[in-house]
Amino acid sequence: MNRISENQISILVIDDEIKICDVCVRALAKAGWNAQFALNGYDAMKMMEKSPFDVIVTDLKMSSMGGMEVLRRARDKYPDTMVIVITGYATVSSAVEVMKMGASDYLPKPFTPEELRGVVRSALMEREMLLQNRRLREESSQTGPITHQLIGNSQKIKTVVRMIEKVAPTDSTVLIYGESGTGKELIARAIHANSKRNDKVFFAVDCGTLTGNLLESELFGHQRGAFTGAYKDKEGIFRLADKGTVFLDEISNVSPEVQGKLLRFLESREFLPLGSVKNQKVDIRLVLATNRDLKQMVADGSFREDFFYRIFVYPILVPPLRERRSDILPIAYYFLGLFNKAMGKNIKGFDEEATMKLSGYDWPGNVRQLRNLIERAAILCETDQITVKEMVLPQEPESAVGYVPYTNEELKKAKKEIREKAVERVEKEFVLNALVRNNWNITKAAGEVGLQRTNFQSLMKKHGIRRPQARNE
Repeated sequence: MNRISENQISILVIDDEIKICDVCVRALAKAGWNAQFALNGYDAMKMMEKSPFDVIVTDLKMSSMGGMEVLRRARDKYPDTMVIVITGYATVSSAVEVMKMGASDYLPKPFTPEELRGVVRSALMEREMLLQNRRLREESSQTGPITHQLIGNSQKIKTVVRMIEKVAPTDSTVLIYGESGTGKELIARAIHANSKRNDKVFFAVDCGTLTGNLLESELFGHQRGAFTGAYKDKEGIFRLADKGTVFLDEISNVSPEVQGKLLRFLESREFLPLGSVKNQKVDIRLVLATNRDLKQMVADGSFREDFFYRIFVYPILVPPLRERRSDILPIAYYFLGLFNKAMGKNIKGFDEEATMKLSGYDWPGNVRQLRNLIERAAILCETDQITVKEMVLPQEPESAVGYVPYTNEELKKAKKEIREKAVERVEKEFVLNALVRNNWNITKAAGEVGLQRTNFQSLMKKHGIRRPQARNE
């Protein structure tokens, strides 16, 4: 999912009372959102013409252009903008009318800052879901199956593509596991795009950012009064994504209680919203992902065994970039093409030294790190070739093991991994530097460092080092 960062979200508050505008703007700014206000509908329309907003929060009764007219014009001109109507006249008829006209939600006065942020957060979630669904349909219609974005010719990535093609047409639960940055969400999207649900919504949820009641409420919804701040009924993601696919990222962060509720859902396809006594039934497909060792978590007692075996139906391992080095350059050129188009540049490729650096680096941040590096290099590049001057390859932190140990046994394992990685990094840099200094002449490089050619070649094989091929090869 292409998540919108908080500081990119733009919200417009419209009310003819300056005090209410001020309170709302300050409440929304506390959530990290960019909030502005207008004292009437006409000024609001001018502001929207200059810069679109993600959400509009408008009063229903105003002296100049009321909320109904604002809603009508906003829906006509800016269909991607969510509109929330606030009113002191919270009758059933007015609520029904604004919802029929296309309002995302309504909020009766008086309301608390928490209630305002809650309805805005729900509107943003609804907007993101609609935009994602549209993008997914466009991608599928314009470029065919999304598996084309899984770039590379290595055997490992071909295996992943074959696994996607086999499981996509089914409704089976899929568990995607691998290191951070390897593209687990892209694989989840590929499964959805190649399934019979591809014309329905795909909803991605980062379980690492939501905990406790909040996650449960977002997934299953809640009834009014279920907990502090639950001032009205709310439909959860499972209800909104009916007939589609829900992707639960970082499933290892879900509490045992929520694991149990997800297990019950997988068994019965029913769930119970918070505060409700009536089960709801939906038809959704679950795709889950993790960067942690769930089997070890089960052994440690931090992950439910019954839930683990229920989701371990069709596991897909996403290999890290360092294990498919032949894919690094094709992926780099793919990203370079994207950024050339976005920036209006015509960078043809990478010089020899930059190519060797790209191919020889371990990429602890995987594809995500490679993408960020290519974007930065494209920004800095002023010629038709990227050189090492434009590429910043940070040293992997000495303590990087990809996870935080939970137990003493995991700590021992992490220490061992750190020592091994430290030695491997030094050894690999030793070989690469010798090769670069000697223009990749193995005999000269071995002689310079005082090793037999056969021993030097053994080190090259150990670390998967070979002379980079030209792009057309």
